[in-house]
Amino acid sequence: MQLRNIAIIAHVDHGKTTLVDKLLQQSGSFRENQRVAERVMDSNDLEKERGITILAKATSVVWNDTRVNIVDTPGHADFGGEVERILNMVDGAIVLVDAAEGPMPQTKFVVGKALQVGLKPIVAINKVDKPDARVDEVVNEVFDLFAALDASDEQLDFPIIYGSAKEGWMAESEEGPKDQGMGPLFDLVLRHVSPPQVEDGPFRMIGTLLEADPYLGRIITGRISAGTLKPNQNVHVLNADGRVVDQGRVSKILAFRGIERQPVEEGVAGDIVAIAGLTKGTVADTFCDPQVTEPIQAQPIDPPTVSMTFMVNDSPLAGTEGDKVTSRVIRDRLMKEAEGNVALRISDTTEKDSFIVSGRGELQLAILIENMRREGYELGVSRPRVVLRKDDSGQVLEPIEEVIIDVDEEHSGAVVQKLSERKAEMSEMKPSGGGRLRLVFHAPTRGLIGYQGELLTDTRGTAIMNRLFHGYQPFRGDIPGRRTGVLISTENGEAVAYALWNLEDRGPMMIEPGWKVYQGMIVGEHTRDNDLEVNVLKGKKLTNIRTTSKDEAVKLTPPIRMTLERALAWIADDELVEVTPKSIRLRKQHLDPNVRKRAERAKEAGTVPA
Repeated sequence: MQLRNIAIIAHVDHGKTTLVDKLLQQSGSFRENQRVAERVMDSNDLEKERGITILAKATSVVWNDTRVNIVDTPGHADFGGEVERILNMVDGAIVLVDAAEGPMPQTKFVVGKALQVGLKPIVAINKVDKPDARVDEVVNEVFDLFAALDASDEQLDFPIIYGSAKEGWMAESEEGPKDQGMGPLFDLVLRHVSPPQVEDGPFRMIGTLLEADPYLGRIITGRISAGTLKPNQNVHVLNADGRVVDQGRVSKILAFRGIERQPVEEGVAGDIVAIAGLTKGTVADTFCDPQVTEPIQAQPIDPPTVSMTFMVNDSPLAGTEGDKVTSRVIRDRLMKEAEGNVALRISDTTEKDSFIVSGRGELQLAILIENMRREGYELGVSRPRVVLRKDDSGQVLEPIEEVIIDVDEEHSGAVVQKLSERKAEMSEMKPSGGGRLRLVFHAPTRGLIGYQGELLTDTRGTAIMNRLFHGYQPFRGDIPGRRTGVLISTENGEAVAYALWNLEDRGPMMIEPGWKVYQGMIVGEHTRDNDLEVNVLKGKKLTNIRTTSKDEAVKLTPPIRMTLERALAWIADDELVEVTPKSIRLRKQHLDPNVRKRAERAKEAGTVPA
């Protein structure tokens, strides 16, 4: 059977996963009476909850006696490592662009990577049914983007197809016809994307996706670049340096058939398959016949820009809600994550109970923490910090991001002011239709940590922000942090409503009556800029004098609800987020007030780095 391998790449929310749904339906991958979930490729719990794609996944359909392997990719820049890896598995890419929004930062990022690898793209203008669609302008913007990314003449001669993934049609004209469904897109893929390039020689394959299966063990997905593979065949695994890191027999070969994987008797060159049976081979390693000695070179991966410290939870409530609390199990879990996720870096610190985890952004690290807490882990996490570098002359460099904000005109002043305070430089300002402006900034990653919530407050929830790593530039100086202090509990026990009621004029609370607190835990936000120690266990003194009932009715203002992302962005450098399967608590790094004061004095004296 003829083969085609394609990836669907686009900015977040431009309709990749919905498009894959329709391709699967129209190719007959589902039975007529089969119940299928919406966005069937988003199989992970967090993907379903958040409505985003986090992991790249493969599927396949048959169209006119040709098997088309399709890889669905994430749209967030934080998960760009997933996209960079899968591009060497495919021979073509469908670049999906929203007919109203046009090419956005992540479109630019993934298209740049695809063009570097030499893929010939197909541009699909999606959502042409939207009332604010501006199809002709978007096509011109896509062409300008390709030209700016140094596309070759062949790549610039890209075919264009129009349609609506949600309505389930694509056509060579934006008017239709709509009755052919996804047929025109399939036909265009067969015409425009060349069959996979197959090399001579014995079996070779580079690992691209890694996962664990409870029955089959470690499963590696990749595209076979040469030779064939059969079950029980002996295989060597070579790392990037050509050293043998594993050897063994392949127990099972799985090929993608619709949304399921089915065992096959032979994997052929050019096909995307998953293999089981090896215990150590990982992503970017070469799986090959024992006589092969040269590894296949993997695509270089962009470096991480943000790091966090993960540490053992040492609060008085440690171990009460989770069952995985020791440094050994936390370290094993982090190392396992880094194996399959090439954009993550894990390093040990001088303290044996903490680890530095570096990634592409706060969202990527927050997803990792959320997955760990759901698996029963307890840990303490520091505020995100940027990964700094030094150039040859010793000058400190920091990561700079390109930030695109779509905002109503009336709120643009507040956005420009806030970002200039955060050392951002505006590079472009243009109207984007409907009384909205598109603002483009180059801002330090440090200044963007925690800005999303502030932006939504300043713009009444109407702004849309997109970020993309731009490059390293000279350090831009200090950026002001949080302007308010915190309320810190002085006692261990359960919070009392009467005490919380009396403390309301000190600032908004983050806890409710009956919640367990401990010394050094943050229970609220102070209205002033200094920290204040408070007692939230203090009950009302009872006497034998009668009072009216109105004296006892305590009405409390609802507390601030801290999600994981909001907590990570809100805390200061001397504070931690305590994450357990049931709770997210904020605390000071040093729980003892005397130790805290000593640390502050030492910091002011300059004996420890800030």
